[in-house]
Amino acid sequence: MNLSLELKNFLLSEGATEAGFADITNFTPKKGLNIGVIFYITYPKEIIQNMQNAPTQEYVDELVSLNSRLDALGMKCEEFLINNGYDAYAQTKKRLGTDFGEFNSFELPHKTIATRAGLGWIGKSALFTTNEYGSALRMSSVLTDAPLDIGKPILKSKCGKCMECRDACLGGAISGKNWNYKLKRNDFYDDKKCEKYALKVSEENLGKADTVCGKCIFACPHTQKYIKKL
Repeated sequence: MNLSLELKNFLLSEGATEAGFADITNFTPKKGLNIGVIFYITYPKEIIQNMQNAPTQEYVDELVSLNSRLDALGMKCEEFLINNGYDAYAQTKKRLGTDFGEFNSFELPHKTIATRAGLGWIGKSALFTTNEYGSALRMSSVLTDAPLDIGKPILKSKCGKCMECRDACLGGAISGKNWNYKLKRNDFYDDKKCEKYALKVSEENLGKADTVCGKCIFACPHTQKYIKKL
């Protein structure tokens, strides 16, 4: 069987909602590992449906659960590739341990791999966004030297004139400017304002300050389409 198809089927069978592959030759933090494997798991519809007054405790609990599942899936993907004779490095949260808004030079953002794999684009909220699920998902990735079939990169936003996430962000973190691959995150989104508001709203909703909010996830029309689908 084709290695790419075999790996994708493996990831889907292990719980991924979607998976893809990207050429990361110009971005890789690990020399020689020029292919990125990206995969994501969606939030259950019912959890996002209850996010009108985000964040909720069930959303936070699911976020933690998804991070754990994605780390486990990353390690299984790494093992799969190594067992097939290739080098691989899973970019798990446990290994990288970055905090909110922080960039680790040993890490290639999952979102970069995902857009290069053609799975979606970066929304005005700075969240990875897809036609099928909006931004109601979490991702992880693996770097490898395996010869996988790469997707066609998406290099600019598909948000158009939509301002739903900007209007929903009470912290004023979202400028409303459309992303393209040449922009840095802070060119269109202010992570400090996001963090400040998240700490405030999580204190109000959950009784403890945390860097979670989720209002922009709920507001995205693509997310709404997903959670309303029967």
